[in-house]
Amino acid sequence: MSFVEIETASQPECWRRAAELAGSQAGVLPVAGERVAIVGCGTSFYMAQAYAALREGAGQGESDAFAASEFPFGREYDRVVALTRSGTTTEVLDLLDRLRGGTRTVAVTADPATPVMTAADDVVVLDFADEKSVVQTRFATTALTLFRAHLGLHTDDVVRDAETALAEPLPEGLLDCTQFTFLGRGWTVGLANEAALKMKEASLSWTESYPAMEYRHGPISIATDTTATWMFGTAPEGLSEQLLATGARWVESDLDPLADLVRVQRLAIARATARGLDPDSPRHLTRSVVLADD
Repeated sequence: MSFVEIETASQPECWRRAAELAGSQAGVLPVAGERVAIVGCGTSFYMAQAYAALREGAGQGESDAFAASEFPFGREYDRVVALTRSGTTTEVLDLLDRLRGGTRTVAVTADPATPVMTAADDVVVLDFADEKSVVQTRFATTALTLFRAHLGLHTDDVVRDAETALAEPLPEGLLDCTQFTFLGRGWTVGLANEAALKMKEASLSWTESYPAMEYRHGPISIATDTTATWMFGTAPEGLSEQLLATGARWVESDLDPLADLVRVQRLAIARATARGLDPDSPRHLTRSVVLADD
């Protein structure tokens, strides 16, 4: 088995541990009423999008998500949360350095032996969710589980849904599709973006992602009998019928959306294997983007 297969399968247990950890991190993670920015790169940026939408939707305070390289320094925040699996990503470390002594920062990382441990004011270490694969799976979903639990939005049903997502067969016909579109609403837009990235990284698939209501505004024009559209959460009324009329495959689930992301991870691995690719080592990618000084 590849590392990413093992790591994907371990997610239910990682989520249990993250939910248990959340209570002890109450003094580190953002509190109600704070104006917060969540930053990251790649997968971590998409988890930041999901967390920001969840937090603001829960009435906890204004919450924004940014790619670390695009942080708006002209805005004032009470706290900045940085997601970085490796703890070495250049854009994240540069941002934390610029914020030092001003805005309070907290980093969520998987590796305690990295520069982020001293770059941020506070650190949450999810070392039990660290990964050997270049492709992120369990760290990202475990970090989001930590945040959901901190917001009071995690239940044991989510873990059970993840177990179901790992056990049930994938929808038929997806390995033969030529293109995949992932859709979300609210916090699941971040999951849709991550699903598209996962399919690109692991299996070199042509993918796109959109807020679900935006799909009618142009993107649906590429739907054919060789494409698939995957919805995270509840679809807008009439969208599935409109999509099916194109001849394309429509995929949705009653599982918790985070558990449904596990199904996409499995699909990415299966598609990579079918194409003779190594899902642990995508071309042109490394575990962390570390930029050399000029």
